[in-house]
Formats: sequence, structure tokens, C-alpha cells
Amino acid sequence: MRTLTFFFLLLLSTRAAFAQSLPAPKDHFGFAIGDDYHLANYTQTEAYFKKLAAASDRIRLTDIGRTEEGRTQWMLIMSAPENLARLEHYRGISQRLARAEGLDEAAARTLSAEGKAIVWIDGGLHANETVGAHQLIETVWQLASRNDAETQRILRDAIILFVHANPDGQELQSDWYMRRADPKQRSLRYLPRQYQKYIGHDNNRDFYMMNMKETQNMSRQQYVEWIPQILYNHHQSGPAGSVLAGPPYRDPFNYVYDPLLVTSLDAVGAAMNSRLNAEGKPGYTQRSGSVFSTWWNGGLRTTAYYHNIIGILTEIIGDPTPSKVPLVPSRLVPNGATPNPVTPGPWRFRNSIDYSVSLNYAVLDHAVRNREHLLYNIYRMGRNAIEAGSRDHWTLTPRLVDSITNAYRKDQKLRRDEAVRADTLPARYFDLVFKDPALRDPRGFIIPADGPDMPTAVKFINALLYSGVRVQRATRSFTVEGVTYPEGSFVVKTDQAFRPHVLDLFGPQDHPNDVQYPGGPPVAPYDAAGWTPAYTMGLRFTRVMNAFEGPFETIPYGAIQEPKGSMASGRNGFVLSPAVNHSFTAVNDLLAAGIEVYRLTAADGAHPAGTFYVPAAGKALLAKAVTQYGITVAAAPRRPSALARLRPLRVGIFEPYGGSEPSGWARWILEQYHFPAERVYVKSVDSGNLRSRYDVLLFISGTVPPAGARPETMRPQPRIDDLPAEYRNTVGRFSADTTVPALQRFLEAGGSIVSIGSSTALAYHLKLPVRNALTETVNGEERALPNEKFYIPGSVLRVQVDPTLPAAWGMPDSADVVFARSPVFRLPASSVATGSVRPIAWFGSDAPLRSGWAHGQAYLKDGVAAFSARSGKGTFYGFGPEIIFRGQAQGSYKLLFNNLYLLQ
Repeated sequence: MRTLTFFFLLLLSTRAAFAQSLPAPKDHFGFAIGDDYHLANYTQTEAYFKKLAAASDRIRLTDIGRTEEGRTQWMLIMSAPENLARLEHYRGISQRLARAEGLDEAAARTLSAEGKAIVWIDGGLHANETVGAHQLIETVWQLASRNDAETQRILRDAIILFVHANPDGQELQSDWYMRRADPKQRSLRYLPRQYQKYIGHDNNRDFYMMNMKETQNMSRQQYVEWIPQILYNHHQSGPAGSVLAGPPYRDPFNYVYDPLLVTSLDAVGAAMNSRLNAEGKPGYTQRSGSVFSTWWNGGLRTTAYYHNIIGILTEIIGDPTPSKVPLVPSRLVPNGATPNPVTPGPWRFRNSIDYSVSLNYAVLDHAVRNREHLLYNIYRMGRNAIEAGSRDHWTLTPRLVDSITNAYRKDQKLRRDEAVRADTLPARYFDLVFKDPALRDPRGFIIPADGPDMPTAVKFINALLYSGVRVQRATRSFTVEGVTYPEGSFVVKTDQAFRPHVLDLFGPQDHPNDVQYPGGPPVAPYDAAGWTPAYTMGLRFTRVMNAFEGPFETIPYGAIQEPKGSMASGRNGFVLSPAVNHSFTAVNDLLAAGIEVYRLTAADGAHPAGTFYVPAAGKALLAKAVTQYGITVAAAPRRPSALARLRPLRVGIFEPYGGSEPSGWARWILEQYHFPAERVYVKSVDSGNLRSRYDVLLFISGTVPPAGARPETMRPQPRIDDLPAEYRNTVGRFSADTTVPALQRFLEAGGSIVSIGSSTALAYHLKLPVRNALTETVNGEERALPNEKFYIPGSVLRVQVDPTLPAAWGMPDSADVVFARSPVFRLPASSVATGSVRPIAWFGSDAPLRSGWAHGQAYLKDGVAAFSARSGKGTFYGFGPEIIFRGQAQGSYKLLFNNLYLLQ
């Protein structure tokens, strides 16, 4: 007994000495995490993580990839030393349970008892939300150094994945804040560029498309390597008058989720809220207390839901500069949303860090206390998904449920406005809808290998693979339901654990008609209401409604695919399809090398107008493009007669001070497709002589104020003398007095302007012959339609297109576009008749909704979505829909690309 006691005391003293050797944050950074007026940058944070990992047997530091600016993105895996020694074993258990393939109930129970809870905790995704990165540092330190019973239990029964979500942003934001010697002069305001290289805040809008390197790095860990049961994503800022918003969230949630996911969210939220209350930390709000819902796909924590992962978001107040909790009387009365209100008063950065550590511990404590349940439940949800995809299944959506009432109304000859008592409908009306084979969920999807733009289709497939979806490929041609598909076609079946994600990316979202009261204004969704990338990327695919088999091989999970191109031999030159986005990349490479490229100005045999023609001199570069981009190069039987030579144009992307997400996406897209472009700021525009420097100016949503907007409503600008010299030329406001006349002169001198989304307001500044189509006349005055009558947040709509116009070459005659409260136009018939304005795309239907929510969509009928207008020697192009939206709307990229060349 004495020997055992001796060894026990020796172990405790060794652990205590080991903990004392760990570098505390203050020893490394020179300040404690949460000290007023102090932020750590990423260089310092990375060095600290390396020190801790070298000194602690509870940490394994893992390189998960490079950022867009080339930094290393780290994941710290924390657990008890004995668990770290068997990481592959526990990761394998997590994968097997989450995928639920070939795993019966007994085996799942056994693995759930053996496995460890896998919990993801990140920080710093939005770098101006400085609590996130700093709570990560503090929590890692506490878990590495503490030896209390709770910490030991957490380390014994959980494996925690701590991930820094935006290293580049922390470096930029912290250096910007700390640049002043006087602490009281430090400020997070007026960051001179986006805190993620291209897209800033939209780095949390990329998690089903995976365009950015950081998103790819994290998605691979989330959905291929580890598949955690809980994912915790830290954000700011909490609603005014509260400290933070957290789970559970307000309705609606997406109807493809397993109900177990929704109730599991409630359970974690209760644990978090209860812990804060037990520690005397008030101010947690939930459900209707905040704007956050679980509807939308694409965010770091929301994409997790489509993988049966409990995704947690908190939005907390706090900055390194001391602040206050404001007085918001409506927040002071306790209710179910805010059971323990916070009272107004001072607030310090350290308060936010302490709350965040408590929340992390609450999540981890919940995870280890419910370890077996969490592990089994992710299996159960995955198994449920496999079973639903293996039989006839109908998803309960508003559209189908409304069909029940509509069928009853029709039979009873009731008016649309007549109420229907809920208890009067016979059960047969349920069967009428929910046993209709045409309304079932599909059993799978086929993307044929001979689609119109296979390189883009492969990008869609890779988004699925990054997201851990099981994808198959045909090893030879096959026939399903009477249709034959070629070898190499992709097959995605729904009998898999991540079925919700498959249905969501291939199929339409059916957002409810969410209004404050009947006939009242809509309740805005947190982000988009509909997205469906299979539509917006212009894919050709088949929904297969019955079970099917074929000569399919399964692509290994996460194995990214390369498109397979081909090149024919020919003496008379080559042709490239204008329907393929990467044809433009190849053309830009040819032009940069001095190779002549032409476009057909009229259809020639099988080749439509807009087809690229490349003389034989371009053969070597085309062969390289086939390998790089997966394009198909056909031989020209002869040199076509109706040709116009292409000249690349000098392109400027208009950008406000500090950049913007939409303009950053534009810059990234043009880089991806090798269009040379440079950023243009207000000062450069106002200085005049634009035509000598640019041929095309590109204005993206959010960069042009509405006509008549007052200066005080525009984006605030920093004082020039407060900025480093390198950023002073980027300051300035768009002005009707100086900017608009300069742009008018640019057009008159032969320049082109391409405007997208809200920036089409420039058409009104320039007094072009177009007007707003979404208006009504009340008491003799024209006004914009109120939201009660017309409201379409981010959704997917169908437009008709004129592909004979050079601006729309390569487009189909109808296309799906992203509409996000977008402008719609009327063109005077007289102007159309003279050709001074031309419709490029329009709404040919009174029901163009394809995915999302469109309240009052009948108002769109015959409205113009895109147009061109002559102005002097130049041309103005206005595209109301978001034709390059977040790097996702790849099916409408050509509407931009076509206008970046001159035809001679």
C-alpha cells in the first residue's frame, strides 16, 4: 500500500512539474489573453502552439494545408496521451460510425462504447471577430495545463480538434489593431483590405463549394478524415442587450435533416446555457432571441448539419477595446429565449474569453457525459439516411404539404382565400400526395460524361468529394430507365449517410412562406433561401427515381478528380465550345502567348455562334490546355468564313476602400480563368482619362450607391493621414458629381461598363433608357413594391436568354441564375426598336422560382434580367442577377466572360 501511495504521489508531482514547465500565454505573448488593448497575431500564435505542443503530451500539432496567402493552417489534436497514441484507431471508429456502411446495430453499439467523442472547436474564421482566435489560444492552454477532475475526464473520453480557421486574417487584423503605440488609439476599424485574401466575410459562405484553400483544408478534416460528432464555430457579435446568441436556433430548419439532429442541437444548447447560469454568467439568448437559423447550407457550422453533425454557432460580444453592454429594455424581461438577461454595464475583452472557455468546457463536458449516445446517434442518423435512400421516401416539405390542402380546395371548389379547417381533411388527401410516385425523393443522380461543360461538372463532383460524399464512376457505358450513359459518367446515389447533403446540392430548397403574420411582411432568412449548385453551375444531370445498378466503381472518399479532355488532330485549325467555361481559360493562355484566336459570328454547321476558332499555330498550347483544364478540342473541317478576331481587353475591377466580398470574388474568378485585371479605386476613376488605361470597367454588387443616395448613408471612409502610404490612393467615395461624369466620358469614348446586381444602379446615374420593373402606382405616384407584395431573398430563378447575342454566346436559351433581391428592368419599346437597348435575358414566366422562396414572383413576368445599352461609342451591360455569385453561379459566368474581349 505504501508503494502504491508513493508512486501515486510521484505521478502527481511529475504531472505538476510538467504543467509548470508549459509556457503560459503571458510568458510567450507578453500579455495575458483577454488583456485590454492587446491582440496576438498569427505568427505569435503559431509559435505558441508549437511551444505548447513540444512541451505537452496532450497535444499533437497537425499541418492541414496552406492558406490562400501561403501560411500553414494548423490543427491541434488534444486528448490524453494514451488516446493520442491510438489516434488512427479512434479516427477509424468515428469514420465507420458516421458513414454507417455495412455496420449493423450490434457492431455500432460496440464501437460506440469503445470510441471517443470527437469534438471540433475552431476560432478566428472572421478575423475582425477577435474573440474567436484568442479563446482558441486560452482554451488550448487551459486544457494543456489544468489537472482538475473535469479536464482529466474530458481528455480521457474525448479527442478535441482545435482548428485555426483563418490564419491570414488574424495576422492582418491583429497587426492593424496593434500598429499604434498608444493603446487607447488602437482600433479595428478601416481595415485596408479583406481579411481573407479574396473574400473576407464570405469565407463562411464557401463550405459546400470549397473554392478557397482554407475551406478545402477544413472540409477534408471535417467530412473525410475525422467526421466529429460536434462542431463548434465561434463568432461575433451577440445581439445588442445580450452577451451571446447560441443554440437552439429559430425556425425554419431544413427538411432534409434527421429529427435526431434537431433534438441533439437542443441538448447541447441546454448544456451551454445551463453552465453559464451555474457560473453566474448571464446574457445567453437563443431561438427567437437572435436571427440565426439552421436552414442554410454553406457555412462552417451549417454544412455540418447535412452530414449529421451537431453544428454549434455562438455569437458573443467583446473587443480588445473596453466596451459596454447597452441598455435594451426589451431584453431585460426573462423569457424562453433569454432566461437570464444581462444588465447594462461595462464589458472587457477578458469577460468574453472567460465566457468562451466556459462554453467550450460545457460542450466538451456534454460530449464526454454523452459519449456513447453521440457516437451511436451519428451512426443512427447515417443509417436512417441509408435506409431512406434505399426505399420509396417522401420528404415533408411546405410545397407537398400545401398540395394536400390545394387538392382538397379543388375538390370542394373552395376559393383560395377560404379557410380550411385542419380537422376536416380526409386522410386520403395525405395518400394522394405522399404516395404519389412522381413526388418521391430520387434514388440517385447521374451526371453524363458527355455533358455540355464537363470541367465544371467535375468541379461540382469535387465539391461533393471534399464533403465526404460517396461518388461512383461508370467503368463502361450503361443504361438506366431506357437512357444510355457513356463510360466515365458520375453516379451519386442517395443510399448513403450524407444523403441530406446530396439531396440539398442536387435538388431545390423549398423555403416556407415565413411572414410575421398573415398578409404581413416576410421574416428574412439568415442568408440564402435557395442555392442548388447543380442548377446554378448549369449541370446536365438525371434524377433517377427507382433503384438502379450498373458497372460502377466507387471513388475513394475525398479523392479529388481531374477532368479528362481530348484533342482531335486537324490541319485546318481547331474549335472550342463557348459553353465550356475553361475554353475561356485556354483562349486567354493563347492570347497571352501571341496566338491568334477568333470567334464565329454566326453558326457554322454543328458549331454555334460564339465558338472559338484557333489556327493550327495554337496546337501545342491547346494540347497543354487539354491536360490542364480537361477541355475538348475538336478539329475544324475548314477555316470558317464568319470569323471575328479576338483582342483581350484591359479590365479594371472597381473596388471600394477595404475591398468587398463581391469584388473579391470577381477578382478570384478572373484569376482562375486567366483574365488579366487590376483593381480600380474612386480616385483613379475621378482623375479622368480612363479610356487611355482601360477598355472595360467591372462594377459588382455593393460598389455603386442608389441614385440619389445621401453621403451619410454610404460606407464611411478613414482619414487619409491615418493610413499607411500604400493605402491612401484607395480611399474615396463614389460621387454623382465626379465619378458619374468620369464614367460617362469613358463610355462615350468607346469604353464598356459591366455592372452586376445592385451596381446596375449605375444605369440610373447615367440616365440610360431603362426603368425599375418592380414598382406600383399608388395615388398617382410610382413606388417600389413593398415586401408584403414582392420579396425574393437569395434564391434560384429561371430566365430566358438570347444566345445569339455576343454577350450571351455559349449560354443555353434558358438558364438558372441567382436572384438576391436583385433589380429587374423595363426597357422602352421605342429604345428596343432602335437598338439603343437590347434585352439579353428576361423572365418569361410568372413562376420562375427553381429553388428557395419567391413571394409575389408573378410580378417578374416579362421583366428584363439583363440588358445592353449604347452610350456614345461605348456599351453598358446590366446584369440584375448575381451572375458570378460567390464563385458558385458557374453556369452564368459566360455572361461576364463574353464581354471581356473585343471582336475585330
